[in-house]
Amino acid sequence: MAKKEIDRRFNKFGTVSFMGVSKTNDFIDYLEQGKVMGTRCKACGKAFFPPRSDCFHSLTSEMEWFEVTGTGTLLTFSTLRYAPVGFEGDLPYTIAVVDYGDYKVFGRIDKAIASPDEELKVGMSMKVVAGKTANGQDIYFFQKA
Repeated sequence: MAKKEIDRRFNKFGTVSFMGVSKTNDFIDYLEQGKVMGTRCKACGKAFFPPRSDCFHSLTSEMEWFEVTGTGTLLTFSTLRYAPVGFEGDLPYTIAVVDYGDYKVFGRIDKAIASPDEELKVGMSMKVVAGKTANGQDIYFFQKA
């Protein structure tokens, strides 16, 4: 019997990965290519981010990948001064939700924005980009559009 290899691509994601195995591990391959991807149900067209392998609406696993492109609208944001285990060294950092119409994306604001509390405004245009953390882990984050 052949030994089954465990897919550990999510170990390359974010500052600390709490995800061991996922049916959407291709997400990491796309990030490495500079693409931020979601999934869409082939049966009903519902879009998901973060990507899902199953659609709760049509109850199928017939999904396809799509690239998160263009701009979205900043719905809300918060600057964190306390962090969960593994993220303490990143403080402070800002998290946000950006509305792309058919789906919303939750993520971090690019650290290059020097003073997020003063420069960010609900309703402004944002875009999501793939990048790397200081320690070389794959990540995506928002920038002003």
